[in-house]
Amino acid sequence: EVQLVESGGGLVQAGGSLRLSCAASGFTFDNYAIGWFRQAPGKEREGVSSISSKDGSTWYADSVKGRLTISRSNAKNTAYLQMNNLTPADTAVYYCAAVTESDYGLGYLSVAYGYGMDYWGKGTLVTVSS
Repeated sequence: EVQLVESGGGLVQAGGSLRLSCAASGFTFDNYAIGWFRQAPGKEREGVSSISSKDGSTWYADSVKGRLTISRSNAKNTAYLQMNNLTPADTAVYYCAAVTESDYGLGYLSVAYGYGMDYWGKGTLVTVSS
């Protein structure tokens, strides 16, 4: 059974940090690019970051550049999202998702372009208080 399980969400004050984890199972993690998405109350889901499985190339939405850092450990079948200097605008449910990596390692750009993902987690809630 394919699973993506997010963890690490919670309540944090503005300016604080959180580290989200995404544990994968049931598929070959190395063959998939990973993306992080978020959905704030009353808003559409948006991609925030992604990482290639081939060379670690990354993409970030403009709204999070310089504050969020995506990483992955293929040995642990886990992806991470380090979030620093959080603001109330970052309050959302955060989801990780996986998409088949392309031969050229560009699958991670699926998040930037809004293409479909193959697998989704159920999300973890991040609440940033002012």
